Amino acid sequence: MVEKRVVDLRSDTVTKPSPEMLQAMVEAEVGDDVLGDDPTVIALQEKVAKLLGTEAALFVPSGSMGNQAAIRAQTQPGDEIIAHADSHIYHYEGGAPFAISGCSISMMQGKGGIFDADQVRSAVRPVESHFAQSRLVVIENTHNRGGGSIWPIERIQDIRKVADEFGLSMHLDGARLMNASVAAGIKPSKYAELFDTVSVCFSKGLGAPVGSAVAGTTEMIRRVHRFRKMFGGGMRQSGILAAAAVYALDHNIDGLAQDHANAKRLAEALSEMPGFDIDLAAVETNIVYFDAAESVGSAAEVCACLHDKDVWMMAIGPKRVRAVTHRDVDTEGIDRAIEVLQTFGAR
Repeated sequence: MVEKRVVDLRSDTVTKPSPEMLQAMVEAEVGDDVLGDDPTVIALQEKVAKLLGTEAALFVPSGSMGNQAAIRAQTQPGDEIIAHADSHIYHYEGGAPFAISGCSISMMQGKGGIFDADQVRSAVRPVESHFAQSRLVVIENTHNRGGGSIWPIERIQDIRKVADEFGLSMHLDGARLMNASVAAGIKPSKYAELFDTVSVCFSKGLGAPVGSAVAGTTEMIRRVHRFRKMFGGGMRQSGILAAAAVYALDHNIDGLAQDHANAKRLAEALSEMPGFDIDLAAVETNIVYFDAAESVGSAAEVCACLHDKDVWMMAIGPKRVRAVTHRDVDTEGIDRAIEVLQTFGAR
């Protein structure tokens, strides 16, 4: 019996460990990370700090925890965060900035999830008792809801100058920072040097099963560590998971370029299909957003039909569909997805 192969493009979080990664996990030397002596976790944290050019880093269970621990470490209740209205920290982290850190968010606008220094300057609150106090700027690179958009580093540099002028901290939600780095040809450390804290994720395009890290100064990471504990993020023999992340950083970064090529291949095919509408120029990395025309049905109906033919995508609005390429779907899988999508035009 031939096993049915699913082309799963719902997210790059669906990747499964390769046999080599699994072997690294099996062979991992472990200790007790809550007690601070898991050697593989220590090795991972040192590797992340070196990659990002920071003094220290901390392994955390998830990107959401990494972002929220970093936010909590740099704010106090009543402060305000400056971030894009489509930010992951606002849409997909359970209201945590409000519930956990007691912060409001000043919502920036801008195509692709990108805003500018003048907007930040305009958003900074006067320092008086009537107002929440502006404290932290959060930038997401690449930007998920922006379609995997890459922040121009010059734009970040300009925002950093404004942040310094007003005494604001900056956090980089770098869940897909390696995608940005590979696509833009800019070292991760060049992005990271502009921020007080940086989170990176191992369980997306890098293909590890679990985990993220937060990087920054030694003192900042002490604070992040405290909040990781407070949020319940301490793990014991977590070197088993850290080993997967170490393997991912050593072997899987360069492969992101193929994911980007596959996304462009899918997007170019969609641009030629009458039943779908796509902004081809907006596809910069591994995330593809497109809209279904009324003639082919709603996004949910399109995704249901695709699912029946073993091509899985995600409906994120009445008409909008998201597809995310990753290391577990090769070019042949993308071509299969294209063939199935082309059947909608025959309806």
